Amino acid sequence: MAVNRTPVLKRCRSLDLDPTYLGYDKKSNRKAKNAQRKISEYGLQLREKQKAKFIYGVLEKPFRNYYKKAERAKGMTGENLMTMLELRLDNVIFRLGLARTRREARQIVDHREVLVNGKIVNIPSAAVKPGDVIEIKESAKSSARFKDIVESVNGRLVPEWLEADQENLKGTVVSAPRRDQIDIPVDEMLIVELYSK
Repeated sequence: MAVNRTPVLKRCRSLDLDPTYLGYDKKSNRKAKNAQRKISEYGLQLREKQKAKFIYGVLEKPFRNYYKKAERAKGMTGENLMTMLELRLDNVIFRLGLARTRREARQIVDHREVLVNGKIVNIPSAAVKPGDVIEIKESAKSSARFKDIVESVNGRLVPEWLEADQENLKGTVVSAPRRDQIDIPVDEMLIVELYSK
């Protein structure tokens, strides 16, 4: 399995991205080396795509598949793409405050600690739908790891399209997110332009 092992802060610097969008509260004091250079139109489009891939932890081939699905679906392609990425199971767990970062959320799913509608799901990219109930399984709830997570993410805002129950480590997908409810600093229109060439 391919894994992106680039240091997070280094990647954030190169993409001109704030690490808080990834769940990290660290800051890098260094400046990106290419900050002074003028970027071409293609470079801007590519950077937006790289940003979206990095934030959600998706590799190139699956990301292209998401784009093709978004293109076939009704509505705006860019908005469909962002909605599909938001409805990934690992992202929903991160948004509910059941993990500090999306990478940790992915690991929690891989370790078979997540139930979707009462069934164990161990695929981080699994798509959830409105009405799905996501919770941490009983045997894992009492572990020190989840106590630490709840303490550290306490106060993080849960988006309107989700309903979280922090004490019982569970949440519900109320509706599919609209673009204005997704606080990711990505211009999806540039991604659409890049792929439609």
